[in-house]
Amino acid sequence: MSIKNKGFLAGATIGIGLTAAAAVGAGVHIQRASAEAQAIQPMAPPGAMAPTGAPMSFANIIQRVAPAVVSIEVTTHLEQPRTMQIPGLPFQFNVPPQGGGDDQGDDNDDSAGQGADPGDQVAPPTTRGGHKPAPKRAPRGPEAMAAGSGFFISADGYVVTNNHVVEKADTIKVTLSDQRELTAKLVGRDPLSDLAVIKVEGNDFPFVSFETASKPRVGDWVIAIGNPYTLGGTVTAGIVSAEERNIGQQFVNYLQIDAPINRGNSGGPTFDVYGRVVGVNTAIFSESGGSVGIGFAIPADLANSITKQLIATHHIVRGYLGVSIQTVTPEVAAAEGITPHQGALVGDVTAGGPGAKAGVQVGDIILSINGHPVKSSEDLSQTTAQVPAGGELKLEILRAGHHLSILAHSGVRPSEATLNGGAKDDDEDGSGATPGVPASTTVLGMKLTPVDATARQKYNIGPTVHGVVVTAIATTSDAMHVGLRPGYVIQRAGDHTVNSPADVAAAVADAKREKRPSVLLLVNMGGRTGFVPVKLDSDGGTGQE
Repeated sequence: MSIKNKGFLAGATIGIGLTAAAAVGAGVHIQRASAEAQAIQPMAPPGAMAPTGAPMSFANIIQRVAPAVVSIEVTTHLEQPRTMQIPGLPFQFNVPPQGGGDDQGDDNDDSAGQGADPGDQVAPPTTRGGHKPAPKRAPRGPEAMAAGSGFFISADGYVVTNNHVVEKADTIKVTLSDQRELTAKLVGRDPLSDLAVIKVEGNDFPFVSFETASKPRVGDWVIAIGNPYTLGGTVTAGIVSAEERNIGQQFVNYLQIDAPINRGNSGGPTFDVYGRVVGVNTAIFSESGGSVGIGFAIPADLANSITKQLIATHHIVRGYLGVSIQTVTPEVAAAEGITPHQGALVGDVTAGGPGAKAGVQVGDIILSINGHPVKSSEDLSQTTAQVPAGGELKLEILRAGHHLSILAHSGVRPSEATLNGGAKDDDEDGSGATPGVPASTTVLGMKLTPVDATARQKYNIGPTVHGVVVTAIATTSDAMHVGLRPGYVIQRAGDHTVNSPADVAAAVADAKREKRPSVLLLVNMGGRTGFVPVKLDSDGGTGQE
């Protein structure tokens, strides 16, 4: 999504997430003693019964909490693409920037003006020692401006907003409800939760607090206050539409709200009817870029934890188990012959990581962690992230039908750049083939061959990837339907580690004998691994290379 810049270069645009969540309120008051600001106190204590029915007006609550909400404007520079003229051609080519560093950023990165803004719109679903000289960057492009929202959480000037509002900022300006304009500095930001803290100088600011003792329920009133389309001080009301929404961020389960929020609302607060902050507006679901009544807010308990850590240390440290996981879906559960379908299925274990040291294996299903049931892979990620380095991770695991208890100790989660760019070890001979096995076998409509040097070269298979490669696949098979393709490598089938096509055939035979509808395959898909259930009645058809 993009915003037309106003007051800067004509026509320049910058993509920035500017959405919000909803909130509604009923009563809170600011008390001022001389020139010193006081916290905005709730009209009713936590746990009190909410007013029944729709309030006659939200005016009283808005009058009391609105002074704590601010508008945020940031300036940045668009990267100026380089051009080159090809002799004999009447036009120029745009050349991407060269030599720019790591644009992914990490929890400690406070730099600004690098890379493209990811925006905040959720796409509609379909069926993220010498001195080394600084890298050269593309010439800086035109100055651009964008806007968002935020709110004071302390009298001495700490403001909460979204990471995507300020991460590219050269300058940050905060406008208060009384129209004062103040320059802010970045305190810390966390891309993985999309939260950031900025600060302005002063000690007399009205502020609000996160409500962590009680959570809003579906159907509760909420109010959103923010800066949509740079209008500032705009209030919308609605209800909590749903809880624990997963919109592709593994460390956040969002509140869904229907209070109208638009571009510029990002980072603004979601209030309940007592004037307590129950969420931070972050994203919208929209095909047009405008509000369609589906907004998302970061829950207050998580936002409170993240912002406190950012203020104290300027960055976020998360716990780490060192496993690649996926949610146990009904299809996966049926293939494994387990009920009910819940837990996190381990698809890979990082060598030398906390999970590997504790004995976690590929194919394990993690059912609980520290006594908390694991309903999805996000549950496991979020619980693990909150355990400090060295802390205990008590895992209940299902392995080959047997329940096990494993004690691991949390590590420190590496940066995203490190996790996404790990080096691979060399393989001695690079073949991966097992002597004395058939060259190829057709199983479940797939033609399978051992991973040898020829297959590695043809399909660009890494030296540490072992198993059997799919060289052809029946167009009518379930394997084709679920997304398997030639060049994918099957590394595990059922309880069998795969070294030859016969191992896959044996796993299929086991599943048929146990009267399961499908067999679970661990598949390496161009360097990414994941479990895929394939139905057993899917042989035959025409092979496709």
